[in-house]
Amino acid sequence: MTSTVRAAAAAAASAAVLFALAACASPGPASAPTPAETKTVAVLDAACADDSGVTVVVDASSLEDGDSKEWCIAADETLAASDALTLVGVETEGTEEYGDQVVCRVNGVPAADVAIPAEDGSDYFETCASMPAAFAYWSLWTKPSGGEWGYAQEGLSTLELEPGDSLQLLFTLNGEPAAPAP
Repeated sequence: MTSTVRAAAAAAASAAVLFALAACASPGPASAPTPAETKTVAVLDAACADDSGVTVVVDASSLEDGDSKEWCIAADETLAASDALTLVGVETEGTEEYGDQVVCRVNGVPAADVAIPAEDGSDYFETCASMPAAFAYWSLWTKPSGGEWGYAQEGLSTLELEPGDSLQLLFTLNGEPAAPAP
């Protein structure tokens, strides 16, 4: 009788393990997506015309072969600056010493192997080891809705933008441009 009980217990345990494995292997009902997962954001290749979105500008026109690009992110809620850059496909690189608190490169510009001309005629190569050179650097600017451009008072990781605000990464070379265009 004892062997029959043991056999029944072993069979029950085996069945329980098989049920557990089957439950793990078979897909369960799909969970409903969260609102953040279903919300899509429109991004246009131009500045926003009004307060309906956040404008993002990347201006490297002071560099040889550099250009300026603008995007409008149709947003009706607060948007983190880092998320805004991700939405428009802009990647930033910090420095070894200061990490992401200092922007060293934007979409790979300036490249480590590209000479940047200094006012004294020498060539400078950005290594992103510490602070960029005082004559060749990326600066972060913000413009509130209806306001003027000003240096950002915080970094990309904490800066938040409201609909109607603008964000600009501006490369300044030998003092030009000193600030974003109005």
